[in-house]
Amino acid sequence: INRSIKRLICLMWTVVAVYGTLSDLLSVASSKLGIKATSVYNGKGGLIDDIALIRDDDVLFVCEGEPFIDPQTDSKLPEGLSGSHTDWLTLNVGGRYFTTTRSTLVNKEPDSMLAHMFKDKGVWGNKQDHRGAFLIDRSPEYFEPILNYLRHGQLIVNDGINLLGVLEEARFFGIDSLIEHLEVAIKNSQPPEDHSPISRKEFVRFLLATPTKSELRCQGLNFSGADLSRLDLRYINFKMANLSRCNLAHANLCCANLERADLSGSVLDCANLQGVKMLCSNAEGASLKLCNFEDPSGLKANLEGANLKGVDMEGSQMTGINLRVATLKNAKLKNCNLRGATLAGTDLENCDLSGCDLQEANLRGSNVKGAIFEEMLTPLHMSQSVR
Repeated sequence: INRSIKRLICLMWTVVAVYGTLSDLLSVASSKLGIKATSVYNGKGGLIDDIALIRDDDVLFVCEGEPFIDPQTDSKLPEGLSGSHTDWLTLNVGGRYFTTTRSTLVNKEPDSMLAHMFKDKGVWGNKQDHRGAFLIDRSPEYFEPILNYLRHGQLIVNDGINLLGVLEEARFFGIDSLIEHLEVAIKNSQPPEDHSPISRKEFVRFLLATPTKSELRCQGLNFSGADLSRLDLRYINFKMANLSRCNLAHANLCCANLERADLSGSVLDCANLQGVKMLCSNAEGASLKLCNFEDPSGLKANLEGANLKGVDMEGSQMTGINLRVATLKNAKLKNCNLRGATLAGTDLENCDLSGCDLQEANLRGSNVKGAIFEEMLTPLHMSQSVR
């Protein structure tokens, strides 16, 4: 009877195709299981006497003539079978029953928590319910993929199961090889990051949905090529944002933070740039004609270290602006108001400064090689220490 119980349960995990007559099925079962099969039962214990009674995906129990024993209601194995690493056992995981073998839980991941729990009987003092199933207080839906992985080495997760939940269980049970599979699967399941530029329509909707007193932070966002002309962008944080080739003409950027932003090739003509922060920004080739950097309250625009190669800033109001160590090589600053501007260490090579007001400007250490100073409103004195 002991052998019969073991074989009855074991048949649940043997899948065979049913052809021909009932005798043919018994012959196949005898060959597969190494027994002399004489009787076939369905999952409810009904005796099958005609192969036509068998339905697709039925779980059948075959024996050598002994009466049917349901493993789900009599899951305790007789004394004498416990102790072998191939013993069948039942786990009660969060109220759901799983039938497996000790070898499944131990062999694939011998250093895991599950292996240590069932390697030697009683070492962990495992608790059992009234049916003899070992109690494990974990999520059954996340445990099932782990058990199947231990059975056949493949990660198979049904639709609707959160991979992060399975990963957390794998970490809990210490299934190291499965953790690697899950991390890769989670990474591959992530939707690709959307790096497409933000359109004017999207940004305007964003502006309208933001309370007036809230700080608007747009660090690192991609606005490349967007039309942001004539928008009120005061105090917005565009630090490290991509604003290349944007149309910002007539935009109000008063006190906006454009530190390290990419403004290359953009159009900012007639923009309000009072008190703007453009430290180390890249505005190479941009157009900033007739811009206003002058703040009546005394707050000075800061463009220190900015890349302004080839920019066109003709006619802009830049009183007190900080252009320290900025690069203005080949830039057009014709007729600009640079009174009191800080140009110390600035690269003004081949820069057109004709008609500029440079009164009280600090040009100490600046490079004016090839620069044009014709028709300057204020003569350039040697005391300003240019080179």
